[in-house]
Amino acid sequence: MDLSLYITAFVTLFVVIDPVGLAPVFIALTPGMTAAQRRRIGARALLITAVLMLIFGLAGESILGAIGISISAFRIAGGLLLFLTALDMLFERRTERRENQGEGDPLHHDPSVFPLAMPLLAGPGALASMILLMGEAPGIGHMLMVNLVMLSVLVIAMALFVIATPLAHALGRTGVMVVTRLLGMLLAALSVQFVIDGLKGSGLFP
Repeated sequence: MDLSLYITAFVTLFVVIDPVGLAPVFIALTPGMTAAQRRRIGARALLITAVLMLIFGLAGESILGAIGISISAFRIAGGLLLFLTALDMLFERRTERRENQGEGDPLHHDPSVFPLAMPLLAGPGALASMILLMGEAPGIGHMLMVNLVMLSVLVIAMALFVIATPLAHALGRTGVMVVTRLLGMLLAALSVQFVIDGLKGSGLFP
């Protein structure tokens, strides 16, 4: 067993998923929630992410190829969806919707599927990485190790999500608002980068 291959796989997935960078985003997407509510949303998002990445690692290229979708197109679509989330964060549209609908109940505002699980955690880069990592060596043992590496990165992400509530308390309402606006800008830039990378990969532009 080549351990260096799996160390590389861990570093690749850790950088692409970026659990450290997602912790403050998680706070911004779950404003006013209790620690228990945040844990449930985080656990649900990570479970969905694990299933998606497992499926794409095993059969992603075949699935996309069968329906005529390229990784580049997938990246562009993820970028556009992420841009909509960034707009919500920048202009507090999410807060306005919660107030208009009386959303004290987190069931009315559940970001676990979108945008947490996808495209933030299981984004185009992470799904494409799983496809590439799975193809680097043959055998069930290799597939198992890559999936264990992927799960270890998601466990780290969950640990960071758990400490999100004390971090939010430390920041206070004003601090969370500032962080939300800042991360909205960063998410907007990231979404544009997804689209640019997708366009480059499509071969439409040099």
